[in-house]
Amino acid sequence: MDSKMKEKSEAVLDMSPTSTVGGGVEDIYGEDRATEDQLITPWTFAVSSGYNLLRDPRYNKGLAITENERDVHYLRGLLPPAVIPQELQEKRLMQSLRRYEVPLNKYVALMELEERNKRLFYKLLIDNVEELLPIVYTPTVGEACQKYGSIFKRPQGLYISLKEKGRILEVLKNWPERKIQVIVVTDGERILGLGDLGCQGMGIPVGKLALYTALGGVGPSACLPITIDVGTNNEQLLKDEFYIGLRQKRAIGKKYYDFLDEFMKAVKQNYGEKVLVQYEDFANHNAFELLAKYDTTHLVFNDDIQGTAAVVLAGLVASLKLLGGSLADHTFLFFGAGEAGTGIAELIALAISKKTNAPVEEARKNIWLVDSKGLIVNAQKESLQAHKKPWAHEHEPVNNLLDTIKAIMPAAIIGTSGVGKTFTKEVIEAMASINKRPLIMALSNPTAQSECTAEEAYTWSEGRAVFASGSPFPPVEYNNKLHIPSQANNCYIFPGFGFGLVMAGAIRVHNDMLLAASEALASQVTEEHYGKGMIYPPFGNIRKISAHIAANVAAKGYELGVATRLPQPADLVKYAESCMYTPNYRS
Repeated sequence: MDSKMKEKSEAVLDMSPTSTVGGGVEDIYGEDRATEDQLITPWTFAVSSGYNLLRDPRYNKGLAITENERDVHYLRGLLPPAVIPQELQEKRLMQSLRRYEVPLNKYVALMELEERNKRLFYKLLIDNVEELLPIVYTPTVGEACQKYGSIFKRPQGLYISLKEKGRILEVLKNWPERKIQVIVVTDGERILGLGDLGCQGMGIPVGKLALYTALGGVGPSACLPITIDVGTNNEQLLKDEFYIGLRQKRAIGKKYYDFLDEFMKAVKQNYGEKVLVQYEDFANHNAFELLAKYDTTHLVFNDDIQGTAAVVLAGLVASLKLLGGSLADHTFLFFGAGEAGTGIAELIALAISKKTNAPVEEARKNIWLVDSKGLIVNAQKESLQAHKKPWAHEHEPVNNLLDTIKAIMPAAIIGTSGVGKTFTKEVIEAMASINKRPLIMALSNPTAQSECTAEEAYTWSEGRAVFASGSPFPPVEYNNKLHIPSQANNCYIFPGFGFGLVMAGAIRVHNDMLLAASEALASQVTEEHYGKGMIYPPFGNIRKISAHIAANVAAKGYELGVATRLPQPADLVKYAESCMYTPNYRS
């Protein structure tokens, strides 16, 4: 990728590219230019042919293989005589998927498709993103992780366990692709709202990277899902005969951090300075520790902390068109003070600080947090975890959410607790009594953990709520008006954000890049969307949205001096589109 971008960035901008599905731009082979392999010595290149080609998901096209290709690649007789175009294959597969009533069966079918025909898998996902996103991502991926041992067929990604201590670099070299640009890694300790799933958390990196390709345009060969297996404290899994991970309690303390340190050093040694490492679903204490430790030495990003923060901030900025005023004019109340809640709060404070030129400490006074013990206040400061201390304000203790709302009078309540049904009728009614348009964000995943449903929010607020959730909810009709719930889904941010880092050759993540991503997303909400009560654009436009986010992030990287891919393209949006992977078949 380096050579392509360094040597041909200006040439790409001069081309008149052909638009492709989802807003990407293809070369003459229907391949993305940004992730195309460099030229290599011919005799080191192995070409699949015959029976082996049909078993290679990178090259297999099934019945779309042409008559000429069947002759050239020794495929005569290995396929039925019909030649079917990719579009017809897609139509047939979607019909087949829609026959399944159980979402997990759809998930298994999609994973099997990826294992036999990658291009068709990504074309299916790109062209049907709104329908298939809940299958490859939340909420279905949560159930898939819970049952991963039972549905496991072929390994996807790398499993690095404590057995490999001292040999992690060797393990990384076992992966067949050499030019990795994005790694998504989990230790499985806090999968969505489902807790410790150990090694079975691999479904999260696999799903996230599928979305990096489908929504953000990063080539699938440049993506690497990794699960760090240090054991599990889930007794049910340890007793499960089908569990695929280490059968031991989790390593903690020095043993854990030494193992992660070896991993981070091996990644940098094997893949270089510009590989993005995205942390997923680490427990709160480890998530903050790892991000703080490596953000000055590696290109690291925590989607639970930073990605969630950026997407929620975008929703808040967009909602100002409906609420009125600026961020600094409103008070925000969080229900949940873990990595997601405090990460969002910090980015909101930073955004207020930038707009008002006030210190971040002053901006934090607009934001209050409630944890399991009630409102976080100064009186508790000594006993609080480090990430909660900045949010301890001067106030009398309040031990429940409803009384906190009456005392603080927030414009928005933001649920990141992972506890379902906590935004009760009384809570929503209290918000509606304070605000003409109360902003209700029930962000916990999966659906069962959502603080309330869209129907509850609209009904209990008499149709006045501006609603967003982490998991998808169907439209709601109230008083003859159709309300379309927004989904504050990290998928809006992380694919475009990561792609912008890769595109610019960034070597570090800066908070200003997160603000740039939020601004780009908020700018994609139109008057038509506002008219339906939406504060996020539809997912159908996600590739174009990702291109704008990537361009904004890359521009900020160049401005901050952390981008290494020079010269900077004149039109970053156009360049982002030209770099996106497209799944059309190659000849």
